[in-house]
Amino acid sequence: MADDTSIFIGASRKPDDSYQRSEQLLLQYGNRHGLVTGATGTGKTVTLQILAEGFSNAGVPVFCADIKGDLSGIAMMGTAQDFLVKRAAQVKLDPYDFQEFPVIFWDLFGEQGHPIRATISEMGPLLLSRLMNLTDAQEGIMNIAFRIADEEGLLLLDLKDLQALLANIAERADEISARYGNVTKPSVGAIQRTLLVLEQQGAANFFGEPALRISDIMRTTRDGRGAVSVLAADKLMLNPRLYATFLLWLMSELFEELPEVGDPDKPKLVFFFDEAHLVFDEAPKVLIDRVEQVVRLIRSKGVGVYFVTQNPLDIPEKVLAQLGNRVQHALRAYTPREQQAVRTAAETFRPNPDFDCATTITQLATGEALVSTLEAKGIPSMVQRTLIRPPSSRLGPIAPDERRKLIAESPVVGQYDQVIDRESAFEMLQKKAKEALDAEAQAQQAGRGGSRWTIPGFGNDDPAPQSGGRRAPAPRPSNRQTVTEAAIKSVVRSVGSSVGRAIVRGILGSLSRGR
Repeated sequence: MADDTSIFIGASRKPDDSYQRSEQLLLQYGNRHGLVTGATGTGKTVTLQILAEGFSNAGVPVFCADIKGDLSGIAMMGTAQDFLVKRAAQVKLDPYDFQEFPVIFWDLFGEQGHPIRATISEMGPLLLSRLMNLTDAQEGIMNIAFRIADEEGLLLLDLKDLQALLANIAERADEISARYGNVTKPSVGAIQRTLLVLEQQGAANFFGEPALRISDIMRTTRDGRGAVSVLAADKLMLNPRLYATFLLWLMSELFEELPEVGDPDKPKLVFFFDEAHLVFDEAPKVLIDRVEQVVRLIRSKGVGVYFVTQNPLDIPEKVLAQLGNRVQHALRAYTPREQQAVRTAAETFRPNPDFDCATTITQLATGEALVSTLEAKGIPSMVQRTLIRPPSSRLGPIAPDERRKLIAESPVVGQYDQVIDRESAFEMLQKKAKEALDAEAQAQQAGRGGSRWTIPGFGNDDPAPQSGGRRAPAPRPSNRQTVTEAAIKSVVRSVGSSVGRAIVRGILGSLSRGR
């Protein structure tokens, strides 16, 4: 059984299917990252749930995405059901206590939890380019845009700030090209169109202030349990690129903000990355390198990252090599790629002479898994066929009214609900544009006032001298046409018309007859 230094995962079984021993994850190696894989319906969500429960009870805050809504049940106390009680007896979980866990619900769209926002500046050009699927040339322009924003003191907080900056860059394309390289208006226009699509997909809800404070997902309760932050991701999954980019941004923020702690007795935070394949699908090499760097180095910040996906082939080898704690649920091997996935999964475990790993992976029942965790001195344990323990919290989703009640009682209620729109690039560029227009208008007026044409007798002669020999000040020029100006313009226009030409011929004819 687990104690204050470990999390109870389940019980391994002997070749004759009898109980062998309890399988645990040592908290001191909880920040060495992990992997939970398996086909749909094999029990990955329940494994994620019991790991989150274990970390929370150990005082470790947890952040996880809830793809289908099932994970929300961790906020409510479980109830005794026959199959759960039977499983508890099989793994010798005694006593099998039910409990609810401290949960904070989050939602990028602000519908099923507190809104989560980040500023454009925090996201940075690399992740934004990934989110928008920009070409190399367009990504270069994005980098130039951030450089100009830094140089000119323009705050990039929300989408309209970035849109205003890109419009400004298009107007100054020649000047900027001379400084930073070729910036074409068509490329800027393509980025602007992509931003519009992004806005229509709901990304405008994510960018802005107040931005998420990392401390709010690292809370603990008064009784010492870690808060479980659950991100509602069912709607977010309709835009998988936004989902992946957000989670990558969050990992990067954790890496940049948290201090070095080395190898603590337990993690400072555990981060579950569900549907992890979305991060790496069609991702450029520079982004994969960035993920690998963060995963490798964030361990020293006390953060454990656990990837949850269907297929181990979804994870690049460089990242896969960093994942020390592994839970492998059943895989089906009907296609060549699936057969390769089974072989890959089997080869990543420390072999067990009691069974063939590749064969066993295809024969696991729901709620069974092959488990290998880091033991003393960080050495992977021999892989064991394991029955996963039942959860202590509710199995399945909570009701909408239960969710609303928990949101209303949340420790962060009221902190993120209202959008703050302070002066940033959009307002600053608008102000500069207005000042430029005003200056141009004043220059035009000054030009008209210094070289006015005058027609005697029509009120715009030099003013008469005032008493004392001084002339009266010249009247302020007006943009409105005088009667004479209108008449002159009308005659000039008429010269170009057929009627005008007839008038001219008549005048010339009269002059010739008079000679």
